[in-house]
Amino acid sequence: MERQVLDIRGMTCAACAQRIEKVVRRLSGIETANVNLASEKLFVEYDGEALGLPAIKEAVRKIGYEVAEKSDTANVTIPIGGMTCAACSQRIEKAIKKLDGVTSASVNLATEKATVVYEPGVTRVSAIKEAIEKAGYVALEVSKTDAVDEDRARKQKEIRTLWTKFIISAVFSLPLLYVAMAPMLTTSMTLPHMLDPMTSPLAYALAELILVIPVIGVGYRFYTIGFKALISRSPNMDSLIAVGTTAAVLYSIWNVYQIAAGNSGAVESLYFETAGVIITLILLGKSLEAVSKGRTSEAIKKLMGLAPKTAIIVQDGQEKEIPIDEVEIGDIIVVKPGAKIPVDGTVTDGGTAIDESMLTGESMPVDKKAGDAVYAASINTTGNIQFRAEKIGSDTALAQIIKLVEDAQGSKAPIAKLADVVSGYFVPIVCAIALVAGIAWFIGTRDVSFSLTIFISVLVIACPCALGLATPTAIMVGTGKGAENGILIKGGEALETAHKINTIVFDKTGTITEGKPAVTDVLTTGGVSSDTLLQLTASAEKGSEHPLGQAIVSGCEDKGLELLPVTGFNSITGLGIEAGIDGRAILAGNRKLMDERGVSLSALEVESDELALSGKTPMYVAIDGQLAGIVAVADVVKPSSRTAIENLHKMGISVAMITGDNTKTAAAIAKQVGIDKVLAEVLPQDKSNEIKKLQAEGLIVAMVGDGINDAPALAQADIGIAIGSGTDVAMESADIVLMRSDLTDVATAIRLSKQTIRNIKQNLFWAFGYNVIGIPIAAGVLHLFGGPLLNPMFAAAAMSLSSVSVLTNALRLKRFKATAK
Repeated sequence: MERQVLDIRGMTCAACAQRIEKVVRRLSGIETANVNLASEKLFVEYDGEALGLPAIKEAVRKIGYEVAEKSDTANVTIPIGGMTCAACSQRIEKAIKKLDGVTSASVNLATEKATVVYEPGVTRVSAIKEAIEKAGYVALEVSKTDAVDEDRARKQKEIRTLWTKFIISAVFSLPLLYVAMAPMLTTSMTLPHMLDPMTSPLAYALAELILVIPVIGVGYRFYTIGFKALISRSPNMDSLIAVGTTAAVLYSIWNVYQIAAGNSGAVESLYFETAGVIITLILLGKSLEAVSKGRTSEAIKKLMGLAPKTAIIVQDGQEKEIPIDEVEIGDIIVVKPGAKIPVDGTVTDGGTAIDESMLTGESMPVDKKAGDAVYAASINTTGNIQFRAEKIGSDTALAQIIKLVEDAQGSKAPIAKLADVVSGYFVPIVCAIALVAGIAWFIGTRDVSFSLTIFISVLVIACPCALGLATPTAIMVGTGKGAENGILIKGGEALETAHKINTIVFDKTGTITEGKPAVTDVLTTGGVSSDTLLQLTASAEKGSEHPLGQAIVSGCEDKGLELLPVTGFNSITGLGIEAGIDGRAILAGNRKLMDERGVSLSALEVESDELALSGKTPMYVAIDGQLAGIVAVADVVKPSSRTAIENLHKMGISVAMITGDNTKTAAAIAKQVGIDKVLAEVLPQDKSNEIKKLQAEGLIVAMVGDGINDAPALAQADIGIAIGSGTDVAMESADIVLMRSDLTDVATAIRLSKQTIRNIKQNLFWAFGYNVIGIPIAAGVLHLFGGPLLNPMFAAAAMSLSSVSVLTNALRLKRFKATAK
């Protein structure tokens, strides 16, 4: 399966999003297709062998929407010094075009700049500059357009265009409104004699017609999109506006004809100002909406803007500054104090402290030395370092986070399905209500003007925009806020499910504890010295990857003891290891292993219990089938663990701990941090079964872990939460990733989920409630009982404000604060 994210232009409401989803989902080979109205993106997963991307784009274009093309090429503008005539520019163009990977090159003599389109994977900007230099000219500092800047510029242009349209519309609609309303309101609002409807009805009518034409002109997209959607039987918000204002304008034009024919009484049935003011107010609403929508994706824009634009590499022993896109894997990069790390890699020389808050949310700088990993966009605070580039472009941790957040923003929470279903039927139902109400009032009153007012009001007040924006805007702000706090939520479903969690299961080693155990005690029996026991155990454990085994090896090396050669090493999953050393059979592991092999532990039973009660893990060691001693290892509890569990208890969530460690040690750790329930001596393959048992009791379970052996349990849980210091497998299996490895972020993630879902429910309530109340009023229900009639212009204002209110409510989530530590 292939996944693509397409930028869609021309959507105005939830009906547009629904229409695109339906059309794309009908294509053979489509697995999923979700449209995010707020971010204007189509997230599609499809079988690349059965369906090509061009076919998906064409399907979207056929129904009247634009798909922004993403090119595999890059544009660069290089200022050039030394040109004197047209021959110079021709010479430079030829030199650049000879390079592999250059698609086009244009040199402007007047601006003294070369604009080059090239394939980044085939050639570098430095190669283009070299070609210019070899041709005898000077290549000056490069100006390159960044993707983030492009997106920002496009959004700003869109907002400027909308404001311009609104201003033009307002300039004509305000005098139009004055001309139309002055004769009806007060005697103080007078019109020139030539425009007086009583004395010059035709001039009055023509003035209104002339003033409304520019307003209709700037709002032309409502008509082109709206009628196209109507013809294809998928009406949207634009269709409602187009039908309503067209009815008003056509009816008014008919009355202008009647006036011209001598029926001056028709002057009272002109609705030009209604159409003009409706379009003006809708444009105002769309302008405010565009500004608010831009703010919903601020978090991801901040992330995208974090990466530096250039890097200093060591080339032929010299430092050279190059654009970030030219960095290649294996390059040695120099980073000076105060500068940003350009790509991911491993330190090769020097030492420093690096601020990784952009990745983890943790404000304290992290010490780095040779062999340590560094990440793109983190900030070098103190020393000079050199590192080897290992992940570039879309492979860096920052790029992966951005992709993860984008994917989450493109996913749909289950709560959104209700809005999707309603918005799919909404516009056709509104059209039907408007038609029925208009006809009913005409039958009852025989007044065309009155029934037309009802018809237009119902069409204009209906607002599928608010329904379409209710969920995606809240999810965008919520997931973005999570990313700012080092909490990566992988989708709308995870965000919604998290607020229902009532039980959390923590892995012990590396999650509640630091995961860096150390040898604390060496107890012996049967005449073996403590150093010999430690040496034999460490030698046997040398081939093990278990943290306890590694701790014993480190303890042996710290004492200066030499590791002995091993034969027949065998790791027994969840139990321990066995190996041969100097002809002796060494068995090291937990109580279960000793019981299975028939090794009696009675000689050190009391000591073993005491070690376990103090939170230490006893590793039993047998030589040739006889107990030789215990090597005790302790893993320090993380400082944040107790606070995190207290926070969860305050939220009414029960907490359990799962571990392969023995019951007494596990109980001691649990007591230190205040955990309710302990699941001890659980084999890695059985962790997911323990989660199943809890789920069978009707509990909504989250699993928090960091290791490969946690992956099945993370996948089984209703919500899997991986800590950022864990393995890639654990992070891949999880629904939420805590980049800081700080357990207080578990409570923060759940609180964020609760607040986001509450915000979505508020948005849906107001969006549904607005239409439930507004449509009957527009249809004249209150007027039927002697109440007021809703003017179409007020309906347009209310419709515009409903979308803005939903967006404003979603933006309140930006005030969310992380859980106190």
